[in-house]
Amino acid sequence: MDFAFLFFDWLGKPVWMWAGFLGIVIALLTFDLGVLHKENREIEVSESLRLSALYISLGLAFGGWVWWYLGADSGLAYMTGFVVEKTLALDNVFVIALIFSFFAVPRLYQHRVLFWGILGVIVLRAIMIGVGATLVAEFSWLLYVFAAFLVFTGVKMLVMKDAEPDIARNPLVRWMRRRFNVTETHQGERFFVRQPHPVTGRTVLFVTPLFLSLVLIEVADVIFAVDSVPAIFAITTDPFIVYTSNIFAILGLRALYFALAAMIHRFKYLKPALAVVLIFIGSKVFLADLLGLEKFPAALSLGITFAIIASGVVWSLAKTRDAKAG
Repeated sequence: MDFAFLFFDWLGKPVWMWAGFLGIVIALLTFDLGVLHKENREIEVSESLRLSALYISLGLAFGGWVWWYLGADSGLAYMTGFVVEKTLALDNVFVIALIFSFFAVPRLYQHRVLFWGILGVIVLRAIMIGVGATLVAEFSWLLYVFAAFLVFTGVKMLVMKDAEPDIARNPLVRWMRRRFNVTETHQGERFFVRQPHPVTGRTVLFVTPLFLSLVLIEVADVIFAVDSVPAIFAITTDPFIVYTSNIFAILGLRALYFALAAMIHRFKYLKPALAVVLIFIGSKVFLADLLGLEKFPAALSLGITFAIIASGVVWSLAKTRDAKAG
């Protein structure tokens, strides 16, 4: 059998590198669903932390391989993207917790929703990053548009007060309730059920609140990707580094959700740090040009990003030492 196709170039890297990464992701998801969570059960905080430690270790190990195989600059870019995506996703945890609360999703079934959610994220991020990489390759000036957007977003986060999303008035939720038959209560772990229509008496397909929560979580990720994808492109334009760092960060976040959801109130003051990170990442694209550099030094970028995020975490934990979960 001829395996020459594995060495064909695709988006700047051989096919075998992409296939190897996707193989790792599929193996992790299969192990997660088929072994660790074969049956629906509540995920305790301690298990959440252990699983997260495993995913973070694997993500960092993959970054070590990138460093060894592709060089220090690629390794540093991967690590920076991994840290930024992991931190930006904390906001996503807050929104997911609100969605689960609004639809009263039992903890027993939350892992199922997050599992299928991550499959959607893998596909959606691939599409967004593929389109982004193609556009940046064709129109290099778009990188400056991304950078300006990050600076604008960061400034907006600093000056505007947070408003808790009103899920009940969300246009998508109201549209789905008008368009589809929706059950009043959860039907176990099922997303769809067939049951008699209350008006006609005919047996028709209904969607459950569990499915509505899954749709909102996927949409929320697309919205958050509007920040995170330009952020990683401002760090590196290598599609392989962009995609792998994004997906490894998101895989670990799903595992960490159950611990973070229980203590999200402790990260109350992290948002300003995230805003500063976005401003820094966007600004360094312009700064590199002003300094006559081909690109901002990768090691310095990672160091500054990590220092900003670490400062935000420490400040949040110190200020909320005596806070209790709401």
